[in-house]
Amino acid sequence: MKDLGDGRFALSGNMTFATAERILRESEEPFAQHTQLEVDLSGVEKTDSAGLALLLEWITWANHTVREIRFTGMPERIIAIAETTEVEQLLTRGERWAGFIEAPEESS
Repeated sequence: MKDLGDGRFALSGNMTFATAERILRESEEPFAQHTQLEVDLSGVEKTDSAGLALLLEWITWANHTVREIRFTGMPERIIAIAETTEVEQLLTRGERWAGFIEAPEESS
């Protein structure tokens, strides 16, 4: 993973069962230094369900640590797996105000 500065990162190569755990470990320290993160996935060449699990893990971490994370250049394979497993809506859960906490509605 390449650190582009200001909370922006680019991932390239494989995001698979063979690499997901290593990517997660390597992301911990650089991600912890920012409250807003953007991860460009357009350089990902091969991915599988472990790649989707990695993104969901990052989203869960962001929500639990009050951070914002968004993804750009989402691989078509990740979108297809997310749709098949009906978790595609979770892929935006790390974006500001799209997480688990919502503001209460005012009553008149």
